[in-house]
Amino acid sequence: MRPKTHGSLSLKLLLICVFIAFLLLFVLRSTLTSSSLSTSSSSKSTCSSPKCNKIPTSVAKSLIHYTTSAITPQQTHKEILVTSKILDKKSPCNFLVFGLGHDSLMWHTLNYGGRTIFLEEDEAWIQQIKKRFPMLESYHVTYDSKVNQANVLIEAGKGTECTTIADPRYSMCQLALKGMPSEIYDIKWDIIMVDAPTGYYEDAPGRMTAIYTAGMMARNREDGETHLFVHDVNRDIEDKFSRKFLCEGYMKKQVGRLRHFTIPSHKSNLNMPFCP
Repeated sequence: MRPKTHGSLSLKLLLICVFIAFLLLFVLRSTLTSSSLSTSSSSKSTCSSPKCNKIPTSVAKSLIHYTTSAITPQQTHKEILVTSKILDKKSPCNFLVFGLGHDSLMWHTLNYGGRTIFLEEDEAWIQQIKKRFPMLESYHVTYDSKVNQANVLIEAGKGTECTTIADPRYSMCQLALKGMPSEIYDIKWDIIMVDAPTGYYEDAPGRMTAIYTAGMMARNREDGETHLFVHDVNRDIEDKFSRKFLCEGYMKKQVGRLRHFTIPSHKSNLNMPFCP
C-alpha cells in the first residue's frame, strides 16, 4: 500500500473532483437540514455564525494536501471509485483498513463523521504519518507469517478449525490474526480493505492472515453484511486467498487489481456453509 507511488495527473484530478463532489454534497445536506429545521421551528431561529457554512477542517486539509502533493495513492482512479461508491452509500460508518499509506487521508475524509482505523506493520512509518496527519487513527500490528509460508497456510485453512465461525482471537486456526488491539475485534465493521502488509517478496509479511481474519470478522458479526476489498489481486497470494477464504460466490466485481466482496453475517445461521 505504501511503497508504490504514482504521479498521475488524471488520478490527482479525480481526487480533486471526488473531494469537490463531497463538499457540494456536504453543503447541500447542510442547507436541506437547515431549511427543514427552520420551517418546522415556530421560533424560526437561524444560525448567524459564519461557521454554519464552513467546510470541516479535516476535509479542507485533505483537499489542500491532494491538490498540492506530487504523491498520489497507488490505486488507480477506477479502483478508487469502486470503494468510494460504497462509502457514498454507507458513510458515516466503521471502516477498517489494513495498511497506512498515501491514500489514508483520502479514505478518512470520504468516511467523514464515521470511524476509520488503519493497521500498519511499520511503527516508524506510523509515527511519521502521525506527525503529518494527527487526525488519522492507526495501530501497529505484527504479522507472524511470511510470503514463503503461503502454500502451507492455504492447506491448513482447509481444516474445520478454520471454517468454523468464531471470534478470530479465540480461533484455533493457524490463519487467525490474534495480535490486533481488542477493539478491532469488537467493532462491527461496515467496510474492510486489505491493502497490507507488504507481501511482495519471499521473506516479507504476507496478506494470508489479514485476508482470512477480515473474512472471519465479517462472518462473525451479529447481523448484516460487510463490504470487503482486497487490493493487488494480480499477485498470487492475494488472488488465491481471497478466492478461497472470502469466496468467489461472495465476489461482486473486480476492477483492475481491486476485488470487491460482500460477506453476510453467518452468526444468525451457523448452518450456512463457509462459502455459498
